[in-house]
Amino acid sequence: MIPRDEVSSEAGTEVVGVREGRGEEEEEEVLQQQQLREEERLGTEEAPVEEATYKGGQQGGGSVWSSLVSGTLAILEPRRVETESGGGGGCWRTGRGGGGRWDLAVKRVVQCGPMRRLQERLLGHTWYTAANASGSVIWVLGVCYKITTDSSTESVSPALFQEFLNDFSSRLWFTYRRGFEPISQSNLTSDLGWGCMLRSGQMLLAQALMCHHLGRSWRRSGDQLCSQEYLQIVKSFGDSPDESCPFSIHNLVEVGSPYGLAAGSWLGPYALCRTLEALADTDRERCRKRGGQQVLPMVVHVVSGDADGERGGAPVLCVEDVTRLCLRWGEPGEEWGALLVLVPLVLGLDKVNPRYTPSLRATFTFPQSLGILGGKPGASTYLVGVQDGQALYLDPHETQQAVRILPENPEVDTSSYHCSIVRRIPLDSIDPSLALGFYCRNREEFDDLCARSSELADQSNGAPMFTVAQNSAPIKPADTSDQALALQESHPKEPSSEDDWQIL
Repeated sequence: MIPRDEVSSEAGTEVVGVREGRGEEEEEEVLQQQQLREEERLGTEEAPVEEATYKGGQQGGGSVWSSLVSGTLAILEPRRVETESGGGGGCWRTGRGGGGRWDLAVKRVVQCGPMRRLQERLLGHTWYTAANASGSVIWVLGVCYKITTDSSTESVSPALFQEFLNDFSSRLWFTYRRGFEPISQSNLTSDLGWGCMLRSGQMLLAQALMCHHLGRSWRRSGDQLCSQEYLQIVKSFGDSPDESCPFSIHNLVEVGSPYGLAAGSWLGPYALCRTLEALADTDRERCRKRGGQQVLPMVVHVVSGDADGERGGAPVLCVEDVTRLCLRWGEPGEEWGALLVLVPLVLGLDKVNPRYTPSLRATFTFPQSLGILGGKPGASTYLVGVQDGQALYLDPHETQQAVRILPENPEVDTSSYHCSIVRRIPLDSIDPSLALGFYCRNREEFDDLCARSSELADQSNGAPMFTVAQNSAPIKPADTSDQALALQESHPKEPSSEDDWQIL
């Protein structure tokens, strides 16, 4: 059972549970006031990169105040500039106009509690606690949680809800960071306002690595020392251009440059998927030339339709293509390599076509599920679960100080890489531009994914998100490269089908 009004020792953040006599509004008010006090105590001034403190330190995560300030400033700061490639309608680059006085004025306005709550409501985001949860089952990345002891009532069990919360808070959480080494040739030492899609992609990739090295059943425990495997995963996403941090935002920007990715610019799900695919290819080539172990021990396969970007119809997951890749990429002595499947989609114009909502919800029940990269327009999040029509997500729009993780120190504090604050948003209100992720450890799991996907397509009433085929279709002459498609992603043409369907 969760004690009423208990406060977690891990981050100074409130443990989500049942509080007797409090309604939803009062619950949110108490939670936000506590987080605001914590953020004010920690301060928000930039500082050089610090080493992570030992357990017992304060968690940078879960701060509503910093998150909402960051989100508001992110709306005001970006300006549109033309890209060299042309045809993509330009890209978003951060830039401050008007100096620090304007920023200070905005901060003072959004500091008040009512303004923060108004912003959350306008974006469609709400807090999710045991006090306002329904009694329906929760699906989190292929795991089902029944949070009621009696199916005939809607009364939520705090103990069962805590099991769900332990799973949710064990997922790695990557947010905006500040105070790191400048990215590439830019002077940017923070990704505030433009890096949310990259951070969401890092979370999905980290979940694949966690499943590969630690297993889906792994849970974080504040009472135990951190394992070497876990710390190595966290370190690999550190905010540094070093080779010891292969999945850092610095390295993602470098690898993704052919797809229009640059420091200070926003990118869409398709470009991010191609960037992760290129990252896997680069890692494989490095191991071939220098030897050593792969830092990304899996194939990354992007399912994105015809090479020429033809619109109309669902993209096809080809079993023959995946088989060829996994047999070639398998570790020595293995017949099949682990697989990360990414499916970038655009399921509508301004919002998701309602015909696809049941299929989106069903993907969270797949054991291979890695969640969805999606969110509101221009504000990417990492969707990890669903209950009824509500999507549960981790929000990268929180600015924290960059830290260094030392894997050789099992007592290092990694609390800033985990979040126990659950947010939710109606699934039918997310941006239609999104990407699905699936992890398959072996051939059996891939076959199971294909079977589940085929069944889901059959039940879609003629509107499948993607389909499965044994053989690939003949390749048509391509006029448009993957790079050009990625650059044009944020400005798609009108789809030709009446179902609001578009292949990237």
